[in-house]
Amino acid sequence: MLKTPKIFSSGHVPYSHISDAVPLFYNNRGFLNFFNRRNVFNPPISFSHEQVICLCKALQQSGNVERLTVFLCSLGACENIHKLESVLQAKAYLAFHKENFKELYSILENNNFSPDIHQDLQDLWYQAHYKEAEKARGTLLGAVGKYRIRKKYPLPRTIWDGEEISYCFKERSRHILRECYKQNRYPTRKDKYDLSNNTGLSPNQVSNWFKNRRQRDRLHGECGWIISVREIEKK
Repeated sequence: MLKTPKIFSSGHVPYSHISDAVPLFYNNRGFLNFFNRRNVFNPPISFSHEQVICLCKALQQSGNVERLTVFLCSLGACENIHKLESVLQAKAYLAFHKENFKELYSILENNNFSPDIHQDLQDLWYQAHYKEAEKARGTLLGAVGKYRIRKKYPLPRTIWDGEEISYCFKERSRHILRECYKQNRYPTRKDKYDLSNNTGLSPNQVSNWFKNRRQRDRLHGECGWIISVREIEKK
């Protein structure tokens, strides 16, 4: 009997656990080996729900769109399988990479997803709208253009917890950063990692936020000094 794979809370499936889940289709080089050279199952097999979840995640991580397509097509017409969150996420991933954006939006708008994958699905939602806009305009979007797209196409509640998002940062995260900034404008690397854990942002995002905030404050300070000098000269 095939073992049920362990899936970490982060959603990452280590290849060692994939090999435990599907030992018959795993070769010594560490790659999934249940496809032949033509990307057809060899031999065909029925998977449990847990194994379907594991394989969907593994194939997305591998970035192999063609094999993920073949795998999903092989699942048959079982409605329960196709309602699995990992299968829906994999279908959304495929729709994005095939630029079938209408299907992507339909999947995201008509199915509820757990909060731990909201960020990934939000990225797909926004990136798809960016791509559509860039294709229509024939030019890449800048920061302002992307901000307008986010305003025009707000996130569906199926992939959003309702907390306000400003420039892709939730208001709670911005509040934490502002409070820390009041205490220390130059956080250490450890401080940044702590803020990353508390806000859900990456350390790089935290670092960039502090850098941009210091730059804005310096700019405002210089502008204020120039205005004061000009007022004095007028007197």
